[in-house]
Amino acid sequence: MKFTKLRLVGFKSFVEPSEFVIEPGLTGVVGPNGCGKSNLVEALRWVMGESSYKNMRASGMDDVIFSGSATRPARNTAEVTLFLDNSDRSAPPAFNDADELQVSRRIEREAGSIYRINGKEARARDVQLLFADQSTGARSPSMVGQGRIGELIQAKPQARRALLEEAAGISGLHSRRHEAEMRLRAAEQNLERLDDVVGELATQIESLKRQARQATRFRNLSDEIRKAEAIRLHLAWTQAKEQEAEAKSALAQATSQVALKAAEQMEAAKAQALGSHRLPSLRNAQVEAAAALQRLTIAHTQLQEEAKRIRERTADLQKRVAQLDADIAREQQMARDNADTLTRLDEEEALLREMEEQAAEGEEEALAALETMAGELEEREALLASLTAERAEAAAARAQAERTLRERSERCERLNQQLAAVNRELAEIVARISALPDPAAKQEELDTAIAALEMAEEAVAEAEEAVSAARAAETDARASLAEAKAELQRIETEASTLAKILSAGINEDFPAVLEQVQVERGFETALGAALGEDIDVPTDPAAPVHWGTVPPHGDDPALPDGVTPLASVVKAPEQLKRRLAQIGIVEPQDGERLQAQLKTGQCLVSRDGALWRWDGCRASADAPTAAAMRLAQKNRLAELEAQAVEAQDRVAAAEEALALAENRVREQVERERQAREAVREAQRVVAGARDALAAAERASGELASRKAVLEASVNRLSEEHQEALEALEEARAVLEEAPDPSELQAKLDRAASEVAIARSKLAEVRAAHEGRKREAEARQRRLAAIAQERQSWIFRRENADRQIHALTERREEVIEELEALAEAPDDLDYRVRSLISEIATAEERLKEASDALQEAENAQAELDRRATEAIQSLSAAREERARAEERQVAAEERRVEIEARIQQAMNIAPHLVFQHTGLGPDDKLPDIAEVERRLERLKAERERLGAVNLRAEEEQRELSERYDLIVAEREDVIEAIRKLRQAIQSLNREGRERLLAAFEQVNGHFQRLFTHLFGGGTAELQLVESDDPLDAGLEILARPPGKKPQTMTLLSGGEQALTAMALIFAVFLTNPAPICVLDEVDAPLDDHNVERFCNLLDEMARSTETRFVVITHNPITMARMNRLFGVTMAEQGVSQLVSVDLQAAELLAEAS
Repeated sequence: MKFTKLRLVGFKSFVEPSEFVIEPGLTGVVGPNGCGKSNLVEALRWVMGESSYKNMRASGMDDVIFSGSATRPARNTAEVTLFLDNSDRSAPPAFNDADELQVSRRIEREAGSIYRINGKEARARDVQLLFADQSTGARSPSMVGQGRIGELIQAKPQARRALLEEAAGISGLHSRRHEAEMRLRAAEQNLERLDDVVGELATQIESLKRQARQATRFRNLSDEIRKAEAIRLHLAWTQAKEQEAEAKSALAQATSQVALKAAEQMEAAKAQALGSHRLPSLRNAQVEAAAALQRLTIAHTQLQEEAKRIRERTADLQKRVAQLDADIAREQQMARDNADTLTRLDEEEALLREMEEQAAEGEEEALAALETMAGELEEREALLASLTAERAEAAAARAQAERTLRERSERCERLNQQLAAVNRELAEIVARISALPDPAAKQEELDTAIAALEMAEEAVAEAEEAVSAARAAETDARASLAEAKAELQRIETEASTLAKILSAGINEDFPAVLEQVQVERGFETALGAALGEDIDVPTDPAAPVHWGTVPPHGDDPALPDGVTPLASVVKAPEQLKRRLAQIGIVEPQDGERLQAQLKTGQCLVSRDGALWRWDGCRASADAPTAAAMRLAQKNRLAELEAQAVEAQDRVAAAEEALALAENRVREQVERERQAREAVREAQRVVAGARDALAAAERASGELASRKAVLEASVNRLSEEHQEALEALEEARAVLEEAPDPSELQAKLDRAASEVAIARSKLAEVRAAHEGRKREAEARQRRLAAIAQERQSWIFRRENADRQIHALTERREEVIEELEALAEAPDDLDYRVRSLISEIATAEERLKEASDALQEAENAQAELDRRATEAIQSLSAAREERARAEERQVAAEERRVEIEARIQQAMNIAPHLVFQHTGLGPDDKLPDIAEVERRLERLKAERERLGAVNLRAEEEQRELSERYDLIVAEREDVIEAIRKLRQAIQSLNREGRERLLAAFEQVNGHFQRLFTHLFGGGTAELQLVESDDPLDAGLEILARPPGKKPQTMTLLSGGEQALTAMALIFAVFLTNPAPICVLDEVDAPLDDHNVERFCNLLDEMARSTETRFVVITHNPITMARMNRLFGVTMAEQGVSQLVSVDLQAAELLAEAS
């Protein structure tokens, strides 16, 4: 993009619309201090997105608006527009469809700024990124303002790195990286919140699982809960009715307030109109006062001019007196010279009369010979004239005939060419008409395209139905997966609970033998009853009490017949085998019968835990022992582990089904997308067919009209061509009949030679006669002249006295006029003093009229403000009324909602709810908060007592789905975080590569430019303070000719300025910015270095496309500019622009 023009309206001192044209090459801006040159630079920075009012030399951003002057009021708005040439299409994609971009920024007092790009509103960030991508911007190093050289010199190395970033073209990288880092932090915070939500949801799901198992005393508390619900609904209904009444009252008050504010607004509008009516008369009075002041000023100027004329007239009269004195002296001298002149004339007259008498004798003979020769010449000239006339007539007739023949021949040729051109164009039109597409065929194509579009739309409808079906199948599969996961989670939760319970009672030092026993399901109670507390005894020999190994003996008694030993259903350690072999399992009804057959140490147990021992002890099966429960829990845990494996298989199958359903959904969505793409393609084809049909019909009509016009032209040109051919034949016949001038030319030549001979002889005679005649005439003229001179000198002698007398009188008149003029200044001074007094009075009147107008305008502004406030108050009242209406509607909806809840919950009218509260008519209604607490306590008690929550399972499923959704979102957030980190790493990597490459280029250019500017010496750039180029600083080491290497701060002011310029221009050579603004950077340089600076500017302008704007006071720099813009302040406080194209001026000077 290229900067082409800057337009300012109301910005700082540029109150009138001004345009600053930015053309290729060097553009200079000149003007006196304080005229507004730097305001141009600030306007350019402001429109490019400058957000700091301090950088605009202001105390607030509203200060950039014109604040008024002695003769102009302040403005309320300011606008700056920057025109950019985008013919190379280098703008961002959002704005790259236009050849020219107009970036404008408009500010209104106390309303902020608005950015627009080609008339569309844009964010400040969009504008800043637009210029940052072009290696420029409000704070770009290419905007070298006043003091920027010093800032660059005094800047820290970290701050200088911005120049390298500018050269590398990564000015926008930091903002994008910062934005990515902010997104990364936001994503990480979202991830933390999601983790918290996931943990909370897991807790809630566990709570719902517990609630589903608690269902013992639900019905016992239902009545009390229903009564509490009735009391709460009754109280809520009563409260809703009261709120509805209050809302209606508030609405009535708001309506009355709106009426009051409307009346106030009408009064304010009336006052505003009356104030506006008074302003024109005050403005007319102010204009009349100004006109009167102007008339008096003009009269004062005229008196001053009259005084000046009197002074000039006095000086002229004094000069005239001196001239008259000189004239009188001259006349007196001439009177003395007259006598001498008259004596000389008398002597000359006597000599001439003697010569006249001698010449009269030969005059008569010469006159007779001259008359004879003149007669012969007259006869020959008459013959020559007649021959010449006859020859001219013949030549004119023939030339006319030839000219007519040539013109008619040219007309025939021209008509022939026109006819051929029209015939060619007619043939082309006929060929184009034959080559045009047939509108009927185009109509058929359009019909075909419309049919294809309809088919595509039908395919889209079918695809949408297929997508809906696939999504329904996916939903079903997701529900099945959720159920399978819920079942698996339930099993895992129960198993983990049992595992915790089983692990809680284990003695870690000496685990009981129970931990090593496995019993078939259903026999846990029997084993616990048979072993009793012995089952908790460990097998570890180190334990104080433990099971020892005693092998079975051959004489161990056998159990009664038909009794199953307990060892057959129990897997136990070797230490328990002998004990288990003496325990039998029987049915409860057989225990008492078989007890008598037991041997010493034997016992019988039933499955439900009844015990019959050999010594006659019996134990009923009232409650299972702790060991039996522990064994049952171990068996249940084993079953749960088996069920968990099956549930995992079901979850895997459900996940596979869900994956298939999701793939199906993706396939159907892709088919739908393809179908929609086909519809869009068909729509494009239909649009193209319609355009083609319209174009064919339009082209056919245009060509047919053109064909008719060309056919008419062919007929007309054919007729004209035939007429031209007939006229051409007539011209040829006239030319053939014209006379031949050759014979007349021969006669004319002979007559001319005879006339020439006669003229020669006559000339000789006449010359001799004329010589004598001229001598006589000269003598006569001299005699006459002598007589005239004598008379003149006599007259002069007589006139000298009169002239002396007249000059003396005129001198006296001039002296009198001088005396009269000497008295005139006193009268003029009196009139001037009177006019000055009148002017002061007129100025006072003008000031009073202006003050009255200003007061009226201020009063009108106050009335406008009051009218605006009245409108705002009215709007606020209306808004309050609308809010009151909303509250009234909300209260009514609340009441209706409560009534609906009553109807839904209790199916009775609201006023009958009190009958179901269990309260008497005289009982005091409890507080709703107390009811809520009691209701919550009852519900909590019901939950604690195991009340059945019928929605617990449904809520668990919903939370599980939400849990799965949030987990999926969490995975998406993790993936987004990964991509953001990769993007940041990519930005950093690209920035480092480009920054290092730019550093090498800038360093090379800087060394070359430093040597060029200093005429020798060396310099280099170094990256310091960090190994990472993105965090490193830029240090400058310079060695001017004849000096040691040193840092920037040790150089002189001029050397620092030249070094900084070399660095800035090295950046431009690496990555030229579209514009460079240099605000008085040549101020610290001497004339020699200014020449070097200007040479460098010329080189930069030739080698890059950067457009330079140079603000300067140096005449050398001004002379090297291609064009100059002058900033003037003819009116105090108001800047204006004038321009001069120096190159055009040089060309005009050379041409002149």
